[in-house]
Amino acid sequence: MANSCLQLSGFVMSCIGWVGILIATATNDWVVTCKYGMNTCKKMDELGAKGLWAECVISTALYHCISLTQILDLPAYIQTSRALMITGSLLGLPAVGMVLTAMPCISLGDEPQSAKNKRSLLGGVLILLVALCGGVSTVWFPIGAHQDQGLMSFGFSLYAGWVGTAFCLLGGAMITCCSTEPSQHYNHHDNNRFYYSKGQGPGNPVPPSTNHAKSAHV
Repeated sequence: MANSCLQLSGFVMSCIGWVGILIATATNDWVVTCKYGMNTCKKMDELGAKGLWAECVISTALYHCISLTQILDLPAYIQTSRALMITGSLLGLPAVGMVLTAMPCISLGDEPQSAKNKRSLLGGVLILLVALCGGVSTVWFPIGAHQDQGLMSFGFSLYAGWVGTAFCLLGGAMITCCSTEPSQHYNHHDNNRFYYSKGQGPGNPVPPSTNHAKSAHV
């Protein structure tokens, strides 16, 4: 029962984490940048927001975004973060599906429990890979943006990526730990020994047959 509860908790946390990764991938509010220096940007009331797909200019009367379509001209941290976030988003779908079909409350015909454990273990490993992709992207991107333009603060998308990475890491670890197959070897051996001692062990000798007693008198 405890194993099923942990597996269900890990599945819910993994789903929440995957949604966070999807939100971070689809939105562009990763970091808030400033090109002219912190004090100058505050006086001009003009900040920049940068994400995986667009770079925006934010001010009181203007919100203008430019799509980052020149792939070969983009910095390495943007290209790598794009690739990792897309990979994590795509891996999350089969991972969640595998864990869902391996839940104790779902049965696929006469499937043995060992097959469900293997599928759950594979889903947990994929969720951990999603967390790895999200963790590398959400750490490398702000560092690269700070070196490129000057980082002022973190955006909503970056926080969503961090939360999604943490939930995927915890959920994947819980699912992986709960997917180990319990060993039945020792219990089977103990049961055989118990029945042996009850039936014909040295501590319970079989009473002599009455036929031997009759033959002795004859």
